[in-house]
Amino acid sequence: MSERVVIVGGGVIGLLTALNLAAKVEHVTVCDQGEVGRESSWAGGGIVSPLYPWRYSAAVTALAHWSQDFYPQLAERLLAVTGIDPQVHTTGLYWLDLDDQDEALTWAAQQPRALAEVAIDKVYEAVPALGPGFAQAIHMADVANVRNPRLVKALTAALQTLPNITLREHCPVSGFAREGERVTGVLTADGILPADEVVLCAGAWSGDLLRTLDIDLPVQPVKGQMILFKCEEDFLPSMVLANGRYAIPRKDGHILVGSTLEHVGYDKQPTHHALASLVASASDLLPALAEASVAGHWAGLRPGSPEGVPYIGPVPQHEGLWLNCGHFRNGLVLAPASCQLFCDLLTGESPIIDPTPYAPEGRLG
Repeated sequence: MSERVVIVGGGVIGLLTALNLAAKVEHVTVCDQGEVGRESSWAGGGIVSPLYPWRYSAAVTALAHWSQDFYPQLAERLLAVTGIDPQVHTTGLYWLDLDDQDEALTWAAQQPRALAEVAIDKVYEAVPALGPGFAQAIHMADVANVRNPRLVKALTAALQTLPNITLREHCPVSGFAREGERVTGVLTADGILPADEVVLCAGAWSGDLLRTLDIDLPVQPVKGQMILFKCEEDFLPSMVLANGRYAIPRKDGHILVGSTLEHVGYDKQPTHHALASLVASASDLLPALAEASVAGHWAGLRPGSPEGVPYIGPVPQHEGLWLNCGHFRNGLVLAPASCQLFCDLLTGESPIIDPTPYAPEGRLG
């Protein structure tokens, strides 16, 4: 059993990794350069599905399916322990006027997920707020969304109840301590924080940290901007997606609309251009939003990776260093499975799914 584990990065991936390891190791320390969960985990929409699941590889699908099935019990567990409800809200999702609808239906026929074509008049009956002019739709009824800021709060509160977990906020890690090829800790402003195992869960910053070891991890920041409206609680009964933009209803009537994809480095500043684009998309999708005030507008940095396949497992030739990062647009979607798979690998237990597609070996430069 590993005695001391240090996790670099306190987003949902880092926090849930810590929660899963808590009963398996002597002590876990989570270091975050700012406040935990305030980067990509806080900024995303929280749809518990890839936006276009049929466009992803089997590796992403395997993690997504496991996570989708597990999310309700994770939410129940966190609510019971902390009193904070992450609000896993099953609304279903309509995709409208897809160019690849036939491919989506073919994919669905091979998966344990009920996705079907729906007559457009039935969609307008189910979602009266929907804008005019849409011609075709497919629907998946069991898709949920999670209130990601509440999920972060619940995970943080759950960890704070455990005596062998330490959360270190405003503790940036600048590199790794080593003895020969073995990683023995991390470098912080307060000196070396020793560890038997170090886990890199630093999202968009993971590539920068690995470069201190001359390892090329193809994970880079991809900016995404979102807006938030406040409507009546029954305004939008289902999530809807068209022309690359989605609207997500929360239980209290808030509607999230997103999202942009921008390759602009670490710039997280919201822009007027993106705001105008998102408002226009929102108005096309749900015309009543043209008269609604924007309650919030923000940006976050996703950890972009090739084909969105995360890196989960040990780093070759660097004993003691592990990765659980590079989830791109699907960190919240894939977190439960990714973190359970990681825990299985670190502790030598039978993995929940085949870990081969996510192994860093052969995928790093």
